[in-house]
Amino acid sequence: MLQTSAKNGGRWAKKMGGAMVQAAQTIRRGIASAASSIVAAGGGTVVLVLLLTVILVAAIVASPFGILFSNESREAGVVPLSAAVAQVNYEYNERLEELQTADSYDSISVTGQSADWVEVLAVFAVKVAGSNDADAADVATMDADRIARLKAVFWDMTTIAHRIEVIHHPGSGDDDGWTERNLYITITAKTAEEMKAVHHFNRNQIAALEELLEQRDLLRELIEDVYSVSGDTAALLRDLPEDLLPEREAVVRTACSLVGKVNYFWGGKSLVIGWDARWGELRQVTAAGSSTTGTYRPYGTDCSGFVDWVFYNATGGGYIIGHGGGATAQHSYCTDISWTDAQPGDLVFYPDNSHVGIVGGRDANGELLIIHCASGYNNVVVTGLEGFTSIGRPQYYAEAGRS
Repeated sequence: MLQTSAKNGGRWAKKMGGAMVQAAQTIRRGIASAASSIVAAGGGTVVLVLLLTVILVAAIVASPFGILFSNESREAGVVPLSAAVAQVNYEYNERLEELQTADSYDSISVTGQSADWVEVLAVFAVKVAGSNDADAADVATMDADRIARLKAVFWDMTTIAHRIEVIHHPGSGDDDGWTERNLYITITAKTAEEMKAVHHFNRNQIAALEELLEQRDLLRELIEDVYSVSGDTAALLRDLPEDLLPEREAVVRTACSLVGKVNYFWGGKSLVIGWDARWGELRQVTAAGSSTTGTYRPYGTDCSGFVDWVFYNATGGGYIIGHGGGATAQHSYCTDISWTDAQPGDLVFYPDNSHVGIVGGRDANGELLIIHCASGYNNVVVTGLEGFTSIGRPQYYAEAGRS
């Protein structure tokens, strides 16, 4: 813990400010008697300081403020908070799609947005970690159980209603007329203030909620974090070849940074350094050629948009691999190679360039691992070759003086 604090001093110091100070002051009273006992028993000052530091940090992590440390874990089955949010957005998108594709409509109108994610996280942290119930749990590790609880809070705060307007247009003469069907979807969000009463928060929970909401910037950073990775993805990065060229490593690390965090969106493009503020916002799919065209869903990237974002960010905004085009254009800026020559950072394609991904490495059996934004998974995922039939080496590496 102390080594991690030293290595990430700036980040931890920032998190230990504001609300952390408030929490520490409360927890301090609880461990003051322990300090007195240690001193009375002859415990040394250094031992005392180290012990109380560990107790203090552990107590904070176990409190609602532990959510500010939720992107630190690299354990198997634990994901960054941004990936947990994307999973909830996936379910949100599914419900919207079910309504929009249940029938054929002449028009679809969607009004409203889901609950503010900062407020959802604050309510979730207080409800789960600030409760005195037997099922209280820390919110510093986002595993399957915590994600299920996060979904419950999200749906407590977000309601989707819909109505169908049917208009009969009478005909005349040989014209039989026609029936117009319009779908209206209304999304209503509750605020953190309203949730105090819904969940019957006590005085301490209300105080913790208000203090967390004062840390909006920190909570927003957790949602938009592109540096933390899940345990499984961290293992992929650890297994990269030691002699891998730095340009290739930068591409793979950048690709891994979005795994599990950004939903699929047909026609979704982004040339933004770091997190694109549009990701997760409800938007209409306007690009032609998809069954989702015309529907509304959380914004993200498509497969080629993901690859463009990766190379753009890996080069600090200096290179766009597709030069403004899609997967076909990206393939045209690659040199075809054999599968046996595949290296992390190369690109792989479906037939007719209908999909594109990035070679991330190999699994324990030596099989290739591919990082891609897939419509079937509605997210950025790491999979095997499944469906990829050709491989190309981006000319970028040769242009950078590497092969």
